[in-house]
Amino acid sequence: MLRRDFINKIVLASAGLAASRGITGDVFGQSRSGARVMTGIDVLAADNFKQIAGKRIGLVTHPAGVNMYGQKTIDVLRRAPNVRLVKLFGPEHGIYGDAPADKPVNDVVDPRTGIKVFSLYGKTRRPTPEMLSGLDAMLVDLQDIGSRSYTYISCMRYVAEACFNAGVKVYVLDRPNPLGGLKADGPILDKNRRSYVGAFCVPYVHGLTIGELAFAATKNYDWLDLTPAGRKRGRLEVIKMRGWQRAMRWDDTGLKWIQTSPMVRTVEAAEGYAMTGLGCQVGGFTHGLPGGISPFRAVRFSGKKPAEVQAALAAKKIRGLGLSLKKNAGGEEGVFLNITDWARFRPTEVSFHMMQLACAWNRKNPFLSLSGNATDLFNKHTGCEAFFEDLRKKGSGIDIAWWLNRWETDALNYQKWSREYWLYA
Repeated sequence: MLRRDFINKIVLASAGLAASRGITGDVFGQSRSGARVMTGIDVLAADNFKQIAGKRIGLVTHPAGVNMYGQKTIDVLRRAPNVRLVKLFGPEHGIYGDAPADKPVNDVVDPRTGIKVFSLYGKTRRPTPEMLSGLDAMLVDLQDIGSRSYTYISCMRYVAEACFNAGVKVYVLDRPNPLGGLKADGPILDKNRRSYVGAFCVPYVHGLTIGELAFAATKNYDWLDLTPAGRKRGRLEVIKMRGWQRAMRWDDTGLKWIQTSPMVRTVEAAEGYAMTGLGCQVGGFTHGLPGGISPFRAVRFSGKKPAEVQAALAAKKIRGLGLSLKKNAGGEEGVFLNITDWARFRPTEVSFHMMQLACAWNRKNPFLSLSGNATDLFNKHTGCEAFFEDLRKKGSGIDIAWWLNRWETDALNYQKWSREYWLYA
């Protein structure tokens, strides 16, 4: 029997069992490929939770931490008769996903379950020894979006470091990279710029799942800040998906997208984050239309008509990108970015052309006025300090094509190197 057929039989049988138990909800979204991907929590459940049976468990999760039926991983674990879920941990935006970006989140008691929720985006971003006290293992179930500065992979790294140092085993419940596993793009992070918006020295679009990043980190301990004891006793297990292949983007998985953060409500926004997030930091570009329409996918520039912005971006001849004008209900207009050829498209290219246009359209180079924390934050996000210095020096005269070609070469070399840590064909 073909492996795909076997996987489909498992999933269909699981769906039938769920229905017999009165479990309802959307099992899958619309899949272009007919695939039925099982994420880490589904595989753990299919294995009857044998990996964590009888253990006192902590769980790092958020609203997108759900199984194939849309049920919260929290509830799946609480129902499991042989699992003891005793502590919850929340990343940026909290376990409910309702806290704004960059805003501290407090510790609370979850009113639904009565379980204590420790914030990893408040007084600390790493679990303290007190928080980890009494745990046998920590589960991480976070949906990443494939861009280096999205903080859930940083949360995963900090949790792994703390757990390894404390002798607590880590299980990463793997999930698809919505950008697929064959796309690496943008500058590789300078090592001296590692931070919570860049925890790994990888290209901006890294092309790995969160489980693969965790696995790579355990094989390259210079990626992690560990005590000597942590290096010896650190233990990681990735609960791999079933049915996921590297060429799959989100719409190929058959899974329904669940909002990962307040501004990433759709797959469209997850793709757009890699395209415009860097370009909207400084200079006058903004993403989205008033009313919260098309975040990260529709762009505007203060003082320029949308048609002018469209024409300027079109002149850049960005491969794989189409441009159209889009209005919100109030008639306010922006330039919508369409992906026309994913194989040829370099997502971050859009942002770097936006930076060049910002230099041309401002009376003064906006990057020259950056200093202190603003400069530091820009470099932490973009990842390449040499590019920033070139942009400050040359402004609109910067040779963007030279930098894009350099990063493309670097990304291809990285991708060859990273194959060693691929967990999926």
